[in-house]
Amino acid sequence: MKQTAFCRAELVAVLLNVRKDTPCVLTLEKGQILPSGPLTMGGRSLQRELRGWVEQQTGMVLGHTEQLYTFADTQVADKSRLVRISYMAMISSNIDQTPAERSLYDYFPWEDRRNPEAHLLLQHIVGLLKEWVGMSADKQQRCARLFGLDPYAWNDELALDRYELLWEAGLVQEARVFQGHISLGLPMQADYRRVLATALSRVRAKIRYTSVVFDLLPETFTLLQLQQAMEALAGCWMHKQNFRRLVLQQKLVEETGAFDTPQQGRPAKLFRFRPQMGQNCYLAGAKLPLTPLS
Repeated sequence: MKQTAFCRAELVAVLLNVRKDTPCVLTLEKGQILPSGPLTMGGRSLQRELRGWVEQQTGMVLGHTEQLYTFADTQVADKSRLVRISYMAMISSNIDQTPAERSLYDYFPWEDRRNPEAHLLLQHIVGLLKEWVGMSADKQQRCARLFGLDPYAWNDELALDRYELLWEAGLVQEARVFQGHISLGLPMQADYRRVLATALSRVRAKIRYTSVVFDLLPETFTLLQLQQAMEALAGCWMHKQNFRRLVLQQKLVEETGAFDTPQQGRPAKLFRFRPQMGQNCYLAGAKLPLTPLS
């Protein structure tokens, strides 16, 4: 008699914060996995259950929390079906940094277009992809669209699509058949890096049309700190004057009357977020154009 495989489910938490100019994620087992726990049937809300065990285990109070995606993976050991229900949550930078935090760009170094080394890495990746696509016109167009090759512009919100293309081409270590010669970013166990890529794409879209970035900042902040958080998540520079104009014209922040006192430089005004104005947040117009890849 054929044995019927059973299904198990767990919740996976992508806990994001920003440390000055670096987007970070809380990891376990030396950066190999994300925090996760078995799904119990006692709670009435998955999101509430996730917030509960994360806050209980870490002592962190989560900000904006939303469901990302549901991933399925076949476990070889007992042939059961493991379903991972992933959530993304924001953590304020007021929380002390822990050794378990890793930069998002440890896993996706090609996504940080502020870093000159990322441009060199992307050129290397493009060369590998050209060998992979061969004469396939469909694959050529897909690579061009995802990696910002002529005539397409780089779209930072396509981080998940780029990772999945690299997986399909066998250029990341998690691929079924790894074809690469160097490690393109830090690998993770199972499909955790795919979960993380999903979160990166989602947060890059959210920061431009919602006020979610303010959940990553302390209660009071400078406009420079706000811009640095946006740049860290987007992986690209933003036009300083345009960015500040967008923030102030939309009345997203208000002055506190206090000043930041840096060790060097002039004191800067401290602001706080105005939640009542967050529903009409639009910060998409502040990106600087990127140099196309060849």
